[in-house]
Amino acid sequence: MSQPFDIRQFPGLPPEVVRAFEAQQFELAVERAARQHAQAVGAEKDVFITELKALVEKLESQVADHRRTKFGPKSEKLSPDQLELALEDQETAIAETQQKIEAVQNKIDQLDKTAKDKKPRKQRKPRTLPEGLPRVERVINPENIVCPCGCGDMVKIGEDRSERLDVIPAQYQVIVTVRPKYACPKGRAGVVQAKAPAYLLENSWPTEALLAQITVAKFCDFNPLNRQSVAMARNGAPIDRAVLSDWMGRTGALIAPVVDHMAMLLLKGSTRLYVDETTAPVLDPGRGKTKTGYFWAVMRDDRGWNGPSPPGVVFHYRPGRKGEYAEEILKGFDGTIQVDAYGGYTALGTYKRVGGAPLKLAYCWSHGRRALIKAQPKAGSPIVDEALLQIAAIYKIEAEVRGLSTAQRRAVRQEKSRPLVDKFFVWLNAQAGRVSRKSELGKALAYMLRRQEGFRLFLEDGHIDMDSNLVENAIRSPAMTRRNTLFAGHDDGARCWARFASLIGTCRINGVEPYAYLLDLYTKLSNGHLKKDIDSLMPWAYAAATSSEMSSPGTP
Repeated sequence: MSQPFDIRQFPGLPPEVVRAFEAQQFELAVERAARQHAQAVGAEKDVFITELKALVEKLESQVADHRRTKFGPKSEKLSPDQLELALEDQETAIAETQQKIEAVQNKIDQLDKTAKDKKPRKQRKPRTLPEGLPRVERVINPENIVCPCGCGDMVKIGEDRSERLDVIPAQYQVIVTVRPKYACPKGRAGVVQAKAPAYLLENSWPTEALLAQITVAKFCDFNPLNRQSVAMARNGAPIDRAVLSDWMGRTGALIAPVVDHMAMLLLKGSTRLYVDETTAPVLDPGRGKTKTGYFWAVMRDDRGWNGPSPPGVVFHYRPGRKGEYAEEILKGFDGTIQVDAYGGYTALGTYKRVGGAPLKLAYCWSHGRRALIKAQPKAGSPIVDEALLQIAAIYKIEAEVRGLSTAQRRAVRQEKSRPLVDKFFVWLNAQAGRVSRKSELGKALAYMLRRQEGFRLFLEDGHIDMDSNLVENAIRSPAMTRRNTLFAGHDDGARCWARFASLIGTCRINGVEPYAYLLDLYTKLSNGHLKKDIDSLMPWAYAAATSSEMSSPGTP
């Protein structure tokens, strides 16, 4: 590297030449520093760009995994609970990578501040928070609004607003009820005192609001009582788990008439019901192990054809899965049940049925599709692929008829769906002849062919849906509670569990907030409303009442 030129070696140069030389040297130094800075920025930017590319590739891989989990064939092989957990973790990982990408992009933007032709990055559209949440405004004014020109204070010309979601932690309090006694000062009359207010659980601590909160926490948010007890103690209310269990057991007994009445309304007021069952592990004290009981779900949901009856679901606990339990639960019902192909329902469709005339069994196409997917070899199968395509074409027509009247649904199905269903079963029968009956695929094909009449039933009746997915979704609530509590401690405890699940499940499908409904129900039960008008205690009646209150004009 050459040595810098020292002008002091020439003391005889005119001053103006020295000044010009020094100015030129200064400009060269500035240019050299700017060039070195640009090189450093470029090198730093290259590092960030390399990091950004790696993060983008990682994000693309994560998104692809998420899509495969959610929409790929393997998603049919996961239980709903497993699928939700898998998606939850994947979505968390995606959000983490997106945050890292944004941080690196911000660093690159800082380095590119001097770039003139750079287009500004498109800002993410802000999400809106629910309008029903209370708003607490915090106004932040400048420290000084005195105008520097001396004219006085500046005037407000606008404002920027941003919203963040906050939480108020749970706080327990003690309600002290005081009932003063009054008497004549001269002793000429008796004592006057207001009547004690009615409580759902007499001679107990919990208010109806606390009971509603505990119920929702356990049966809607899947938080067992032992965990609730720990959380309550942490917040200053040390209530033992056994005490919470006592409260829930007594409350469960008091809501039994409400749930029994709801079950009766579903059976008597419907011509088509969904029925499904799921396991309910119950402690067997004699053996010190758990035995397998079952929650049987009976559901009415006529929204697919705009039926007049509100949707509802009732869970019945039974110690087993025998067909006799299904017959007992559906005693008095006549019509169609939408079910999977479990053999316990078969007798209900014959003259052997004791509780009424033979029922029509409409089988679930989703179960048939799952059987095919489950039987698909790892290497794939063109038979399964073709079957899924044909079933998807039938489902596409179902999307068109949802919400139409029963007559319109039947007409469209006869015109469009029937030819596809006929073609499907002819094709399915031909494929069954090419596959070993003992193979998993052969069994899956036979599964649908043997029950062809039940799979075709939706073509003849506009009340019927293609599948029983609605009841499967409803049955997830007790299944999630089961996963978090492991098992019920007793058969009676499982029956109590089923009652709470029935009320909360019916709230869900009617768009009712469970806590608000249960608080209203417990309050009315404590005031003897059960004997006055039990129909008004149904979740759908509460939904109609609150909707009417919201739509009615307020009083001045």
